[in-house]
Amino acid sequence: MIWQARRENFRDILEGDTCVHPGSVFDPMSARIAEDIGFEVGMFAGSVASMAVLGAPDLIVLTLTEFAAQAYRINRAGELPLLCDADHGYGNALNVARTVEELENAGVAALTIEDTELPAPFGANGKARLISIDEGAGKMRAAIAARRDSALVIAGRTSAMSIAGLDDTVLRIQAFEAAGVDAVFLTGVTSRAELDRLSNSIAIPLFLANAKGELADKEYLALRRVRIVLQGHMPIMAAMKAAHDTLKALRDGTSPDKLEGVPDGDFIKRITRGGDYQAMLDKYLSAPED
Repeated sequence: MIWQARRENFRDILEGDTCVHPGSVFDPMSARIAEDIGFEVGMFAGSVASMAVLGAPDLIVLTLTEFAAQAYRINRAGELPLLCDADHGYGNALNVARTVEELENAGVAALTIEDTELPAPFGANGKARLISIDEGAGKMRAAIAARRDSALVIAGRTSAMSIAGLDDTVLRIQAFEAAGVDAVFLTGVTSRAELDRLSNSIAIPLFLANAKGELADKEYLALRRVRIVLQGHMPIMAAMKAAHDTLKALRDGTSPDKLEGVPDGDFIKRITRGGDYQAMLDKYLSAPED
């Protein structure tokens, strides 16, 4: 498949002057729903992938192969530009290069590589740790070097705000910018003062993990070059609850025709692209008329 157009669409957002919320997706159908509703970007997070593929928590037990395969399934289902959270790149700088290769082949429009020490090392006792700035910058350089399609967006991600503070975060994102990333992804930013300093310290676009309180102003964020702001990953949570409630109702004796929240046939046909498949059936599998 050809992925160029969706990557160019994502770059248009980066180079524009607005801030958008991506739709959190986890499989082909959720991606189609997000695209049909009008989301400009889809977001496929590592935590979401772990739940969707393994039914496991976000503990970095998912493999790159599993993650890339699910990303490909999502991408082939539609045209929605997909931003992927590639965690730590599944290892050192060499593994990061392989991660970029696999996700580029899977059709992602953008990906993030972070500087958290993952998986959690022995003795961490639940406390997140950061790799050094030099190691993080090396991972970013490896990611850029591995990219074959220049339209693929690579963002350096850091959790330093929550772990090491503002000064360290500034140094990290400046090092990532010098390494050549297209954007930086920040977690743990809680005030306009923090965001102002971070934005003023670099010249490339920013992504935020969330924007609460005084940060919940898309016009203000856009002026600070924030182009992407996540809204959590509620769709997969809602899907799990819907499956639970439906199965429980059936187990408790509710008749299938009395269930609540079940979509009609037209909805299913639209999300599964039934019309497209019917057209192929008519074209390729129908006997010619006499």
